[in-house]
Amino acid sequence: MVEKKASVGALEEILDYSFQQPELLLQAMTHKSFVNEQCHRDGAADNLGDNERLEFLGDAVLELKVREMLYVRFPDKPEGELSQIRSQIVNAGALARFSSSLGLGEFLHLGRGELRQGGRHRPSLLANAFEALLAALYLDGASKTVEKLVAELVGRELVSTGKDHKSQLQEYLQELNGRPPVYKLVERRGADHQPLFFIEVYDSSGHLLGCGQGSSRKIAEQKAASAALQSFK
Repeated sequence: MVEKKASVGALEEILDYSFQQPELLLQAMTHKSFVNEQCHRDGAADNLGDNERLEFLGDAVLELKVREMLYVRFPDKPEGELSQIRSQIVNAGALARFSSSLGLGEFLHLGRGELRQGGRHRPSLLANAFEALLAALYLDGASKTVEKLVAELVGRELVSTGKDHKSQLQEYLQELNGRPPVYKLVERRGADHQPLFFIEVYDSSGHLLGCGQGSSRKIAEQKAASAALQSFK
């Protein structure tokens, strides 16, 4: 199978960004299996480099941007909760899913053996490719594109894990009437070691928007916010 290097241009269209140094994007999409194969076949591979060094840098870029976004988005959460949310976003599974949504697997330059083994769909390769892509964008000066991609990743994972329903509801109501929702604890049941909280959420006019219950007040509030969002939909 022959790799199509023209695919770099198609990927730029997906990213809505044209590289000043297109070789960075090509390197980000080049797996070591492709480089090793070229070197073995040709005896040398001038200007060929795999994406491992870019992946190393991209890991740091991703970590910083995710932490910054969570710090701004959740001003009231303590360090422990922020770290927990971060771990749900910065992991191989989440990165592979997002990489797949961008179609990065189709742009990877892989050796024939890796191709036969389904490398285009391998989660570890997809996750690494996304980190390498972030590094390539960062080095090319595309800070806005980096932030856009990371924001999309963060938003998707927060929604999929159900951790951000309160933020979504607050943003919706702020746009609707300029006022945040109000959460009310209506009941607490159970023993101290196994409590159950019942929460109702209202808009600023006192209209009930949704109800939720959970083993902690925060979980119950998230479920109430989720119910409210469903009612709006």
